[in-house]
Amino acid sequence: MQTVIDYRGKTKYDASTALAYNDRPARQQFAEMALLDKAFALVPKSRRVLDLPCGGGRASIHLARQGYQMSGADHSDAMLQIARQSLADNDLDCPLEKQDIEQLSYADRQFDSIVCFRLFHHFPTPSIRQKAVSELCRVAGSQVLISYSSPYSASSFARRLRALGGGRRSQKFTTSLGEVERYFGTQGFRLVKDFARSPFLHTLHLALFERVQ
Repeated sequence: MQTVIDYRGKTKYDASTALAYNDRPARQQFAEMALLDKAFALVPKSRRVLDLPCGGGRASIHLARQGYQMSGADHSDAMLQIARQSLADNDLDCPLEKQDIEQLSYADRQFDSIVCFRLFHHFPTPSIRQKAVSELCRVAGSQVLISYSSPYSASSFARRLRALGGGRRSQKFTTSLGEVERYFGTQGFRLVKDFARSPFLHTLHLALFERVQ
């Protein structure tokens, strides 16, 4: 049986934290959905897509409106409750399940594509990152889209300076694209394209990987 380690990013989304996270500034919401659109321009509309973690359902709703067959999963019961209500408010019927990314219950290649948005930066160790990527690649038929926080950006540099000066240490764990590529390479996936919210300014990137045939 696998040993699953709890860490802050995995356990912090209770009812109040989930509501606060879901209430994102409009500017940030627009920028993040625009980033998704850039990457999903390379994903056929006929695809069955798993949104993991789905959070409050914002990516699932955005992509379902574009014609993707969406399913969602999250480890947080509070997030799933918000997602169910958000989907209902938008007259969308997307299956939602509680899942742990480190030990998914889905069958091999159950979905055509998986989007893993704003989760990777929570993983504190390489072993957890590799375990999560391995599960995503097992369940994905051909594509995985995953966001990560790059250390090579002005915002990441500012966080490091703040911590060195005695300020609050960031809870975001940065990873280089090369490191992310290595995790996927062990699973037989190759990088198709890397997208940045704002190159060299903002830390958020979204990389598209595909299974090597």
